[in-house]
Amino acid sequence: MADELVHGTHWISPALVGIALLMWLTSMGVFLTHPLSELPLYFAHRYLVLDATSLLFMVVINTVFLGICVYLYSRERNTPALTRDIRSRAALMLLFMAVIHIGLMANHLVLLWTLIEISTLCAAPLVARGDVANPRAVAWRYMLYSVMTLAITFLGFMCLTQSAHLRGVEVSFMVDQLGESLTRESSAWQRLGLSFMLFGLGGKLGLAPLYGWLPETYEAAPTSTSALLASVQFNLSMVAVFRILQIFHGVDAGFVSQELLVMGYISLVVAAIQIMACTNYKRLIAYACVSSSGVIALGLSVGKAAAYGVVLYIVSNAFVKSLLFLTAGRMRAVYGTNEVDPLSGVIRTLPLAGLLFTLGIFALLGFPPFASFLAEMLILSGIVQAGNLLAFTLMCVMLTVIFVATGRTVFPMLWGAPKVTVTVPPQSWITLLPKLGFVAVLVMLGTYTPDPFTDLLRAVAVSIGG
Repeated sequence: MADELVHGTHWISPALVGIALLMWLTSMGVFLTHPLSELPLYFAHRYLVLDATSLLFMVVINTVFLGICVYLYSRERNTPALTRDIRSRAALMLLFMAVIHIGLMANHLVLLWTLIEISTLCAAPLVARGDVANPRAVAWRYMLYSVMTLAITFLGFMCLTQSAHLRGVEVSFMVDQLGESLTRESSAWQRLGLSFMLFGLGGKLGLAPLYGWLPETYEAAPTSTSALLASVQFNLSMVAVFRILQIFHGVDAGFVSQELLVMGYISLVVAAIQIMACTNYKRLIAYACVSSSGVIALGLSVGKAAAYGVVLYIVSNAFVKSLLFLTAGRMRAVYGTNEVDPLSGVIRTLPLAGLLFTLGIFALLGFPPFASFLAEMLILSGIVQAGNLLAFTLMCVMLTVIFVATGRTVFPMLWGAPKVTVTVPPQSWITLLPKLGFVAVLVMLGTYTPDPFTDLLRAVAVSIGG
């Protein structure tokens, strides 16, 4: 029976790669054939829109998803446990991506809010397939956190509605129309609504104080699912924040800046403290994601000159997170643990995985020639131009602490003397393709970015106040 099951599902992972490739080619085709001057394009009675923001993130997440599918295909060939559930896993992943794509194009805040929650419902069964002690409990907590953060966001919608009602204005949550119902005068309900929306969506991004779900979920989930959450669902929530910034452009700008600034401060401090105490490499990557969200929040709080750096940072982080999680999957498969201590000497036991993980850590910490280095320099430059020396100082200090703490944990794991003897299963060259591709993209974005892609990044930066 088991052999018949395997034989009956052997085509699913290649088909998944084929669908992912088709999605990537389609998004690249749209990117190359639709000049920015032709955007935005509206569909479905204006409920969906293709603009610079949705187009950029479609290209990014489809590239990442293609890499994840290739990785899953290569792992499934040598992992019977994956073969047994590949049918439902592939169906959930495709449903997840369909929801994400509609969400990226959503021109209605409530529709976008709904799709974020549906994507969580699709991802939770994937999280529950992890091999930690009780993955189902982790999946339930992930869902509960998501419901809580999105409930806070919905309170923001209600407060905006109340603000418009008190002023006798009809409110529409269409992204391109909601701005017309806002007031530039002081409005407690409007500010409360904006505060709730940013706070709730900040929780989905892993910003403190609502970051508790992220380290546990990223550690417990299978590595391909961790990469999906960190590099795909994260970007859908990021688009929701961009939509709010586009709506409130020039309205309550100081209030938006202060809230993002505080959440960014707290996130960097929390990430630095947690990384110093971390002894689990998947959890370390997760706390680094919290740190990255803090940098993004600080950059968005400044806007203007830092905006281009923020957009580049978000794009580069999608590839950094995927590279690290997929490489962590190889180490987990060989060593059977997420703990750092037994993995001493990875570079000797797993030379390619160790090298790729090292490159991922360098990219994560903002070393040249990776795009994260250029992005961080642009964000810091924008903060200095804005005259916010406190934000500049805190960001530099926290990034330095994170760099030292990460190096103290990771580099002995990679370069130390081996402590255990493990059997290294053969690895197909196909497994390396997505990781090498992610490294190539990070180097390209940090050294030479093609003009069409630069124009797209700039258009998104301008849309959020850059």
